[in-house]
Amino acid sequence: MTASIEDSAPLRRADDGTESAERVPLTAFRPASTPRGGIVVLHESREFSRALLDFMRALAEDGWLVAAPHLFHRAASDDEVFGDALFEDFDATVTWLTGHGVYADTIGVIGFDDAGTAAALVATDRPVGAAVSVTAPGIVEPLTADARALIDAAPSLQAPWLGLYGQGDERIPAAHVDRLRDAVAEAPVATLVVSYDGLDHRPDEVSPESGTTAGEDAVVDAQRRIFDWFDSHLR
Repeated sequence: MTASIEDSAPLRRADDGTESAERVPLTAFRPASTPRGGIVVLHESREFSRALLDFMRALAEDGWLVAAPHLFHRAASDDEVFGDALFEDFDATVTWLTGHGVYADTIGVIGFDDAGTAAALVATDRPVGAAVSVTAPGIVEPLTADARALIDAAPSLQAPWLGLYGQGDERIPAAHVDRLRDAVAEAPVATLVVSYDGLDHRPDEVSPESGTTAGEDAVVDAQRRIFDWFDSHLR
């Protein structure tokens, strides 16, 4: 049986790597057996939704030690978490995972929405084993001054990367996704961009507006691809 964990990990300063007194809170799920690897889950809001917690639990049931840093733990931060803050939180979470018996080369990262963009950027700057981004915006223009446009960052991907999109997403034009597909083809690692027809937004869950049979089928396929991506590349 999987177990949920609330913990924290010390941060290391981006400028010199020394340990800080500040810690990042973590929500984690441990599998019933010895973990076969670890997954860092990035999220785009201050609250952990039931759907996100259920997804993390499902990853743990598949054998992964799953940890999600609370990216908005900094009291003064109401903005998107990119730049040094993102990498500090990510690195602390990786250290927490390795401290719990996970090998560094079997750690992956996944993010949803704006945090999907963060997951892709992490995969350009950190030696993760695999990365997944779900409906990641900021393809042509960077989301913040601390982020890079994905079409600019894509050729620098260091880890196999999977991008999932809904074709009806008004925030992310299909033409931008096509440009991203071309950009990631230049990366020296395996990449795949999948667009789902008939979905307005997140292909990992059915919204009330798109709760059709086609939408449900897309959700099943998207979730299968996420699990298969980690299965294939975190070995």
